[in-house]
Amino acid sequence: MVIPALRDSRPLRYCVFFFLYAMQGLPAGFALTAVANHLAARQVSAARIGEFVAAVGLPWAFQFVWGPVIDRFQASRMGARRPWVLLAQLASVLASVGIWLVTDPVQQLALLGGVFSLHSVFASVQDAGVDAMAISVIPENERGRTNAFMRGGFLAGTGIGAAVTSLLLSRHGFGAAAVTQTVALLVFTLLTFFVRESRSDAWVSFRSKPAVCRAAAPVTVRRLFADLLRAFFKRLNLLVFAAVALVYLSQSVFIRVFSMHLVQRLHWADTDLSVLSGLYGSAAAFGVILVGGWLSDKIGAVRLMSSVMLVVGSFLLIFNGLHRFWVNPDVSTAGLVFWQTFDPAFSVAAMPLLMSLCRRGIEGSQFTMYMALVNLCDVAGAWLSGHA
Repeated sequence: MVIPALRDSRPLRYCVFFFLYAMQGLPAGFALTAVANHLAARQVSAARIGEFVAAVGLPWAFQFVWGPVIDRFQASRMGARRPWVLLAQLASVLASVGIWLVTDPVQQLALLGGVFSLHSVFASVQDAGVDAMAISVIPENERGRTNAFMRGGFLAGTGIGAAVTSLLLSRHGFGAAAVTQTVALLVFTLLTFFVRESRSDAWVSFRSKPAVCRAAAPVTVRRLFADLLRAFFKRLNLLVFAAVALVYLSQSVFIRVFSMHLVQRLHWADTDLSVLSGLYGSAAAFGVILVGGWLSDKIGAVRLMSSVMLVVGSFLLIFNGLHRFWVNPDVSTAGLVFWQTFDPAFSVAAMPLLMSLCRRGIEGSQFTMYMALVNLCDVAGAWLSGHA
C-alpha cells in the first residue's frame, strides 16, 4: 500500500496539521493552564506566576531565528522540512523527561520554569518547521480551512492537556502528569515519522538531494535575514501585523488576570477551572473554528478578522464593566466559555491573512517571524498582567 503524501491529499493535510498542532498544545495546556492554576491555588503571587508563564513562553518569541535556518537547509532526501520537525520532536520528548526532576512545583518554581523553558526551545523549532511545511504545501484557496484544523488541533491539545494533567496533578502528583505528557509526545513523534511532504521523499536518509533537484534558495542565512526584515517592515505588512499583535496582547492580559481572580478572589478550585477551560471551552471553540475556517475562505480573511476584532473589543468592554457580577458562577462560566471562542475565531482569519503577506522564497521564515511575535505578545501579556 502506498501512503499518500501531504501534497497529494487534502484530508491528509487536515489530519496531519491537526495532530501536529495538538502536539504543541499538550505541553501548553499542562504548563500554562494546569500548572498556572495549581500555583494560583497554592497562593503563589500573581507576579511570580506571570514570570513563570513568561519563562515558558519566551523561547517561542525567538523562534524567528529558526525560520531562515530551516529555509536555508532543506536539501534532505527526507523532505524540505520533515527532518527538522522530526528532530525537534525527538528533542522535545527528551526535554520533557527533564520535567520529571520537579517534585514540588511551588518549592521548585525556578527549576520548573527552567525545564519547561528548555522544552519550549525545541517545541518552537518544531513549530517553525511545521509552519514552513504548511505554507509550502497548503494551496491558497484552502488556507482558511486548514488553519482552522491547525488551530483546532492546538485547542484540542491544550484543552485535553489542561484537563488531564490538572486531574493527574491533584490526584497523583506532579510526576504522574509529567510522565503522561512525555508518553503522549513520544506517540505523536512516532506518528510524524509516517508523514511525507511528497511521494518522492525518502522515509529515512542522511543524504542530500542532487543539486539539480533542489529548489532555488538564497546562498546564506544572512541574505535570508536581510530579505526577511525588508518584507516585515513593508508598510502594509507592518500595519496589518500591528493590529493582529494588539489583539493577542489584549487577550493575554485579560485571561491571565481573569483566571487569577477566579482562583484567588472567588475561590474557584484550580482543577475545576482547568477542566472547564480545557474541555468545555475548547469544545465550544472547536465548533467556532470549523465555521470560521469556512467563512475565511468564502468571505475573505480581512472581513472576518475585522468582525471578530469588533466582537472581542466589545466583549472586553462590556464583560469587564460587569465585573461585580463575576461572583455569580453562571456569569463567570458563561464569560469564560464565550471567551474561549474568540482566540480561534480570530486566528482562523488572522493566520491566512498573515500567510498572504509572506514573500515568495522566504514565506516560511516570514510566517515564523509573525508567529514568534504573536507568542511574544502572549508572553508580554502574562508578564504585564502579573505585575499590574
